[in-house]
Amino acid sequence: MMNDKIKILIADDHPIFRKGLRDFIKEFGIDYSVDEAEDGKQAVEFIKHNRYDVAIFDIDMPVRNGLKAAEECMKLQESIKIIILTMYKDEHIFNQAIDLGIRGYVLKENATVEVKNAIDSVLNGHYYISPVISEFLLNRKNKLDKTEKELSDLSALTEAERQILKLISESKTSKEIADNLFVSVKTVEKHRYNICAKLNIHGTHALIKYAFDNKDNI
Repeated sequence: MMNDKIKILIADDHPIFRKGLRDFIKEFGIDYSVDEAEDGKQAVEFIKHNRYDVAIFDIDMPVRNGLKAAEECMKLQESIKIIILTMYKDEHIFNQAIDLGIRGYVLKENATVEVKNAIDSVLNGHYYISPVISEFLLNRKNKLDKTEKELSDLSALTEAERQILKLISESKTSKEIADNLFVSVKTVEKHRYNICAKLNIHGTHALIKYAFDNKDNI
């Protein structure tokens, strides 16, 4: 990072933990400058008036939680790299963080081992995820792959078929769909048959389940 100091902001509501992490980071070398914020709101104020390379946020903070603060900070400084440092091994929270654009996710139990690697990784344009929750990444990839396949399958449907599938996802019967679209029940049933054939779905209940599962993508 040239000859400038690497500026880091730590946001955590536990002063002893903040101090310990700050002291640990400053041992990396003289090129690190570290500031501390005691909650998410104060962290946002720091970001408004100072430029940082990396911000390390706890999630569970008073006034404003770490994810909300991180979202605001990234709007204020697009180039800032956010690392979440948390005790939570929670896949839902992890996915929320990644969806926001968080670059690092480190468990507090491994902080002294992983923080330097996390900082180095995000400064070099990479992600850093604690190895103990690497399965979350695999689950995320599998889910994205499944969604992409389902979207690809849906692209094979005609506009009329997608319209009928949408109505199926709203729990409408073939008679209700026919009345809604001003067509015959026989026409609706033919479309249902074609949808099942294109999506390789077997059985009426399987079609209903597929429609419910993919209603947001139809």
